[in-house]
Amino acid sequence: MRRFDVTLAGDITLDLVLYGLPEELPVERELLAAGMAMELGGSAAITAHNLARLGSRVGFIPQLADDPFTELCVNGLKAAGVDLSASVNPKPGIATGLTVLLQHEQVRRSLTCSGTISALRYEDLDLQYLAQARHFHLSSFYLQSGLQPDVPRLLAALRHEGVTTSMDTNDDPSGDWQGPIGESLQHLDILMPNEREACSLSGEADLEAAIEKLSAKVPLLVVKCGASGAIAVQNGRRYSAPGLAVHVVDMVGAGDTFNAGFLHAYVNGASVEKCLQMGNLCGAYSTTASGGTRAFCELERRGQFFKKHGSAYFDAAKPVTPVAQ
Repeated sequence: MRRFDVTLAGDITLDLVLYGLPEELPVERELLAAGMAMELGGSAAITAHNLARLGSRVGFIPQLADDPFTELCVNGLKAAGVDLSASVNPKPGIATGLTVLLQHEQVRRSLTCSGTISALRYEDLDLQYLAQARHFHLSSFYLQSGLQPDVPRLLAALRHEGVTTSMDTNDDPSGDWQGPIGESLQHLDILMPNEREACSLSGEADLEAAIEKLSAKVPLLVVKCGASGAIAVQNGRRYSAPGLAVHVVDMVGAGDTFNAGFLHAYVNGASVEKCLQMGNLCGAYSTTASGGTRAFCELERRGQFFKKHGSAYFDAAKPVTPVAQ
């Protein structure tokens, strides 16, 4: 038996979420928010935290900083049961990454100071540590500019050790969607973009065309469609699972939490159908509290939510529809 179910290497940040902002943000004005939350952030950190809260054995290598923000993040991850024994020590002059999320009624704006996110390098990683898992997941391909050039080498090395791999590229702030993404896809078992990212990665404006192109490049493509649910294509067979209707506080980290739910089911041998359903259930639950991890810290409430929504959802007559391509 391997030491971990899932290992990750990547971003650890602090998320500052501001609520109740006006839709228009004029300059040189004192604009008031109705509320705020400060939470553990970073796509990899959110995924690691929520995987561990679900019961997976998780090892995570982040780049640390020598400041109070990193201490807050590390404490949250350790409380969830994430192993951080291979974390990268602070580097001079590099602070913890910070994202300020401006939450409007229908949309949000994200402002990120990369700090430690872009400071992680391939040579910082303990490959033997990462290979002690059944599965490896990478987030924030485009934000991790220090690691990005060596992502193909990293994925290839882990697959050589018998580790399955997945990646969620997340957004590309430059809008270019370049870099060694094509070579990276060659070493992936699962690609997990959302709708907009799938279109950007494929260069297709139409989602169906994007799905057709990307599913030909990876063994398992999983596309997150927000409240509409999720789609997967594996070996030419297509699956779809509906979303869940819940009261949304914010969508911060919902996609990362979907990844956690999907991968938790995946490493436990579940079918693609059940993986999609678990991803949707976890992603929906994440939106019922502030930030990407707060909901998963409330274990009793999570149990109640899963009991209330999970049984009906998993037992629905037609939760998943496979369609041959």
